[in-house]
Amino acid sequence: MTAPHTCSSSERTPLRPHSLFVGLAAVLSLAIALVGCGASPTVGGGYNATTPTNLFDEAIFERLDSKVVVIANVNLGAPSRNYLKKREAFIDSRVQEYLESAGYEVRPQREFSQRWNNAILIYGDPVDPTTGRVNQKSFIQIVQAVREQLREQTDIGSIIFTDIIEKDVYYEQGLNRVTRFDGVTRKPAVQGAGSGVTADFDWSRAVSAATIRIGWFNMDLERMFAGEGGMEVTDAVDTRSGTAFVRRRDVLENENHIDEGLAIAFHPIIPMRNWPGNP
Repeated sequence: MTAPHTCSSSERTPLRPHSLFVGLAAVLSLAIALVGCGASPTVGGGYNATTPTNLFDEAIFERLDSKVVVIANVNLGAPSRNYLKKREAFIDSRVQEYLESAGYEVRPQREFSQRWNNAILIYGDPVDPTTGRVNQKSFIQIVQAVREQLREQTDIGSIIFTDIIEKDVYYEQGLNRVTRFDGVTRKPAVQGAGSGVTADFDWSRAVSAATIRIGWFNMDLERMFAGEGGMEVTDAVDTRSGTAFVRRRDVLENENHIDEGLAIAFHPIIPMRNWPGNP
């Protein structure tokens, strides 16, 4: 498969591989090539200093002979928080649409999930339901078993993991209350029937934000791409008290915010027009 045209890459420090993923990624060999350019229908919002420099191994990508992919129904890292997990199916549907718009064929997720569930019966569930910790050994065994079946029984050429992760972010001081994280800029959300925010509201406190993390592997389980893109602040100003942040009731319901995060997370393997990174 032909790789996208390349142009001058960003000079920002790339995300460290060990900080991106746990589990399978810890045992895969990585060769990183940074690329940045392109034009997709998604439009960015201008330069943003927090934009990640995603990891793209162009040599592995060029060896792909198929644009048929499947989106895994499990995280590559630890499971998502419950209120984020509820939006996983919707996020994956947006990922599927984005991939299809870029010319990829996306096979039904059941191709992965059914084989994953069958492998769990043999190797056991790699996720501890109490702690959420991942047993890396059994996780790798299951992924390898699923990979072998997909390679033998389907035309799928690569596997994409889509983790929704949560980070602490901070609002900027001054009149313009915004937070910038992973390439996006977000204003505070407000929630409640109160009179608003008090003058002594502590804006210096951390708030939670959701980011999409992409891991894209070929059928030899070599990672050819890893990316992140910010989506949404998941905390809102509580107008009932006027002094605190609370969990939003409408977490990850803004499709524009989601789509912007996906475009950033997939750049440059799917080039984003007006990518907000350093030109």
